[in-house]
Amino acid sequence: MDILVFGSISMDLTTYVPTLPRLGETLRGSSYITVPGGKGDNQAVAAARMGVRTQFIGRVGADRFGDEVIRIVSQEGVDVSELLRDKDHATGLAVISVDENADNSIIIISGANMEMDETDIARAESAFREAKVVMLQLEIPVSTSVAAAKMAKEKGAVVVFDPAPALKMPDDVFKFIDVITPNEVETEAIVGFYPQTEKDAAKAAHMLREKGVGTAVIKMGAQGAYFESGTDSGFVPAFKVNAIDTVAAGDAFNGGLAVALAEGKSIVEAVRWGAAAGAIATTRKGAMPAMPFRNEVEDLLSGNA
Repeated sequence: MDILVFGSISMDLTTYVPTLPRLGETLRGSSYITVPGGKGDNQAVAAARMGVRTQFIGRVGADRFGDEVIRIVSQEGVDVSELLRDKDHATGLAVISVDENADNSIIIISGANMEMDETDIARAESAFREAKVVMLQLEIPVSTSVAAAKMAKEKGAVVVFDPAPALKMPDDVFKFIDVITPNEVETEAIVGFYPQTEKDAAKAAHMLREKGVGTAVIKMGAQGAYFESGTDSGFVPAFKVNAIDTVAAGDAFNGGLAVALAEGKSIVEAVRWGAAAGAIATTRKGAMPAMPFRNEVEDLLSGNA
C-alpha cells in the first residue's frame, strides 16, 4: 500500500441554497445530496481515484450510515478492511449548505470519529509500516492525530498533515510533520494571522518551518498556494475553472499532493498536482463525488482540460 489515510469518515448531507442563512432565517433550497464524506474519507478516495493503492483507518457506527459509507468507499477501490465498527457511537454526520457563489457552511457531528484513540494506531501498526505516505487531519481527537504522526514518522513514512478544522495544535507535533497544508483560517489558528497575500503566506510558511515542519504549504483558495521547504519555495497560482462548489476542494488538493509525493515527485510538482486536483473538485457538487480522477488531473496539468 502506498498511501495510508488515518482519520474521519462521515455521511454528508449537502443542501444547495441561494444564500447561506442568517440567524433565524428559513430558506428554500434547490436540491440536496447524501454521500459519504469526512476529510479522511475524501482524501482516501481522491488518492485511490488517482491510481494509488490506498488504505483507510477509521471508525463508523454499527448503523445504516455506517453500512452505506463502507459499501460506497470500498467500491472506490479504497482498502477499508481496518475500518472499525463502533457499537457504542453513531457514524459521523456533516450537514453542509452551499450557496450560489460556491461558498459553504458546515456543521459536523463527529460521532465515532472522536472516539479514535491509540488502540486504533496499534491495530494499524503494520499499515503504518508499509505506507509511503500517511495522511492525517483534525476531525478526530488531536492527541490521536499527534500519536499517529509520531508512529508514521517512526515507521519512515512521509507525514502529510492537514490541520483542519482550525484548532490550536500542540507544539510537539510539528517535528513529526513532513508536509503541513493549512488554508488561510487554519494558518491563522496556528501562527496568529490570516494570510491575505503571497507575502503573508510566505511569512506564515516560514513560521511553520521554524516550528519544525519540513515543508509548509499555505492553501489560499482561488489565489493558489504558497510553499516553503528546506530547499525550495514559491507560489503556485490556482487553475482557472468554473467553480460551483468549494466543499472538499482542500481534501482533493491534499489527495493530489500526497499521490505526487508517493510517486517520488518534487514538492513543486506535488503542489501543482494538489492545485489541479483541488480546482477540478470545485467544478462538481458534493464532497466525495467531487474527487478527481487521474486522467482529469493530468489533462489539467498539461493544459488539455
